Amino acid sequence: MKRLALAGLAVLACSTAAAADRQARADADAYPSTYAPIAAAPTLIRGATVLTGTGTRLDGADVLIVDGRIAELGRGLRAPAGAREIDGAGKWVTPGIIDVHSHLGVYPSPGLDSLADGNEMSAPDTAQVWAEHSVWPQDPGFNTARAGGVTTLQILPGSANLFGGRSVVLKNVPAVTYQGMKFPDAQQGLKMACGENPKRVYGEGKGQAPMTRMGNVAGYRAAFAKAAAYKRKRDAAAGNGDDDKDPPERDLQMDTLAGVLDGDIRVHIHCYRADEMATMIDLSKEFGFQIAAFHHGVEAYKLADRLAQERICGALWADWWGFKMEAYDGIQENIALVDRPPNGCAIVHSDSEEGIQRLNQEAGKVMGRAARIGMPVTPEHAIQWLTLNAARSLGIDDRTGTLEAGKMGDVVVWDRDPFSVYAHAEKVFVDGALLYDRDDPARQPVSDFMLGQEGVR
Repeated sequence: MKRLALAGLAVLACSTAAAADRQARADADAYPSTYAPIAAAPTLIRGATVLTGTGTRLDGADVLIVDGRIAELGRGLRAPAGAREIDGAGKWVTPGIIDVHSHLGVYPSPGLDSLADGNEMSAPDTAQVWAEHSVWPQDPGFNTARAGGVTTLQILPGSANLFGGRSVVLKNVPAVTYQGMKFPDAQQGLKMACGENPKRVYGEGKGQAPMTRMGNVAGYRAAFAKAAAYKRKRDAAAGNGDDDKDPPERDLQMDTLAGVLDGDIRVHIHCYRADEMATMIDLSKEFGFQIAAFHHGVEAYKLADRLAQERICGALWADWWGFKMEAYDGIQENIALVDRPPNGCAIVHSDSEEGIQRLNQEAGKVMGRAARIGMPVTPEHAIQWLTLNAARSLGIDDRTGTLEAGKMGDVVVWDRDPFSVYAHAEKVFVDGALLYDRDDPARQPVSDFMLGQEGVR
């Protein structure tokens, strides 16, 4: 009888674990990507200067894209039957640009209150919201970003909150729904914010916590402590522990924070000051999660060694500074100094519907400032600030961010050195499909919202 009872408990534990696993998979697939690469003929770009994104420059080289993937790089490559051939003489070729900090679609153009869906300012902790549920695919900004060479971007909720919610990674393609843009199998991120924003939004006479920086940190700690308890109870119910077997009542806020503790959701933190970044690193160690990147970080140069040691990326501006107190100690060499070997990870990001159109020029500014202080940066290295390092912070560097055989055919053809102020993206490929051609109006997609507007074809 005892043996039968034990067997019954084992069956119950297995069924409970299976149910938990099914729930986890259902959560992951609740709003699935429907993105499918656009079918395109093979493309061979001949005789260009190629920046592979791996730190290598190839002069007079060919790039072959077949079935939406990089097939081969080299010289004298043979074009498959039916291939499109592009004369790359005098041109430069790079991986598609990746912007890790964008609000396109959640703060779309035109900038009206009715379209402002990026900040859920109803509470300091809104970890339960997902940015993708606000993305408006008709935002004309996606098309202008593509014209600037951007093929992938992370859409984040705003920075009013301690926990702003989950981010989404998108392929920059025209689509009717955000699911049609959603980068397949890319991890979501959690947007967090430290410093002035959360204490300003909820304090300053409003009588709501947090009102101070110490209130900010207390808020993070309380939320993660609660999430750790939620995770323990959930894991126990799934058969991974020996204590309480009753699953906790589902809490969408806790699902997000437990996902961070599980390592399934990447952490991106809006944080300006070096001392606060150090505090956030300590917070991550207290609760056992990894920070993917600090965003904005105008003082990141002050702890560049620590960021490299912790393998935390700095997603930074070239020269924005001084617009509030925590942004006052910025320097124009910030990105170059954060790019600290061997593990430094510097990224040029936008946080702007305008800046996203010229991220190549932003990187060029940093190259200029670095050269002035005796730290020359080569084009083959600087391109990684826009491609490989950005892909690494999003966990998609195994699929995009470099021009290597087997990677996605996300490719930009530039009319000259892309870091020149005069450079234009002439052709932009996403998964091998030509989605922008500066010389062909038929390859310059127009948002449904813009159709019928004066002067728009």
